[in-house]
Amino acid sequence: MNKFKSYLSGGIARIRNVRKPKAYRLWATTASFGLAFIFTLVAAHAQGQEPFRFNLVPASDAIAECLPNATADVTVFPKEEIRGVDTLDLKADGLKPNTTFAVFLTELPVAPFGAVQYIGDFTTNAVGRGSMRVDSIIEEAFSSQVVSGQRVRKDLNHVVLWFADPEADESCIPGSGPSPFDGDGQAGAAALSSKHLLPGAPLP
Repeated sequence: MNKFKSYLSGGIARIRNVRKPKAYRLWATTASFGLAFIFTLVAAHAQGQEPFRFNLVPASDAIAECLPNATADVTVFPKEEIRGVDTLDLKADGLKPNTTFAVFLTELPVAPFGAVQYIGDFTTNAVGRGSMRVDSIIEEAFSSQVVSGQRVRKDLNHVVLWFADPEADESCIPGSGPSPFDGDGQAGAAALSSKHLLPGAPLP
């Protein structure tokens, strides 16, 4: 193997002394990127890194009545083995227009939700559509904290999104009061949840 490396090193040194045409250099660069992309795809397939998809539904009867067409399509690309992080892609529709929503990974898909992790937010457009893409540990996400002197792990297997502004849900749930599910600690009610499709489903 060392002799082979030495041969390659010598070959590379000799090649550098010969100026290649510009078109050749462009072709070589393009080919290198193409091979790298192919090797990444092959590695992902070999490790069984297939994307998986699920839908979010209204988190409560009140939201379902207020926003009957509210839904979100979530696709997770498990890339942690090759990139160090996964990718979560969320596309929502039927929500309140021009409204910001906070997205969390949660232990439970319904109240009290258990352990949670804030991963991002998005704002809908004039017709209630919005999207978000985030790189994070998704497939194996968990929370760990000390409870009564013992460290306890909680797997975060669900996705829930909240109205990021406590006033934004008033047209659906009047007088609901604030919840803590946003970066500033002030959010509205849960809007969509994975309660029908992930561990423990279906749930009310």
